[in-house]
Amino acid sequence: MPKRILQGTVVSDKNEQTVTVLVERRFTHPVLKKTVRSSKKYRAHDAANEFKVGETVRIQECAPVSRSKRWEVVGRV
Repeated sequence: MPKRILQGTVVSDKNEQTVTVLVERRFTHPVLKKTVRSSKKYRAHDAANEFKVGETVRIQECAPVSRSKRWEVVGRV
């Protein structure tokens, strides 16, 4: 099964080797036929501490690195 790749914005880089990425998803509501925005935060592994707040990055699924990290940063967009 291929690994999922998501795109989002870094909202926190305070932890060592970790960034928090906000991924926004847009979809049409099934009944109201209105575009709905929903967002979710993912904690991703950033080994080199190279990504800063405000950057747009791609994250990819990986094996668990810690209790909360199951994603790794692939690179900038």
